[in-house]
Amino acid sequence: MDPRPFHILSYGTLLGTQIFQSFIGGIIAFRRLPRPQFATLQTGIFPIYFGLQTALPVVIALTVPSSQGGVTGVLHSDDRYSTLLPLVTAFVAGVINLLVMHPLVTKTMRDRKAQETRDGKKSYDPPPHSKEMLALNKKFGKLHGLSSLVNLISIAATAYYGVVLSKRLS
Repeated sequence: MDPRPFHILSYGTLLGTQIFQSFIGGIIAFRRLPRPQFATLQTGIFPIYFGLQTALPVVIALTVPSSQGGVTGVLHSDDRYSTLLPLVTAFVAGVINLLVMHPLVTKTMRDRKAQETRDGKKSYDPPPHSKEMLALNKKFGKLHGLSSLVNLISIAATAYYGVVLSKRLS
């Protein structure tokens, strides 16, 4: 079976999902939904999104069109930096967000919700906030920012591989 259609479809799905979630769907949802509904939506989407961001680079690597074919082609010294490195980068970024960042961000959100109950005030209400809420807001901001950075690294690696892939098309 020819792996090239699976390769192109997997690559397109990965890049399209990344661009849509990061720059379109997430932003629209943030602007249009009340905070609690937005948080519920994102909490449901992110495991699927990060799962795709983890699995699809593997599928792409397994279906690389090359003279050596598949994994052998990816591991070939000529393709190590142009193919293996961006795909491994995208995969590792997906794993970090799926298994590390998402659970940490979700736990911090739960902690903020509990603190909101204790304080009688939402985390996003105007100041003043309790010291505990200020610390949780700061922690959430750092974790969210780090997760966003990891996501952007994955997008950059995916886009880089797209340039490599486009040069192979004839």
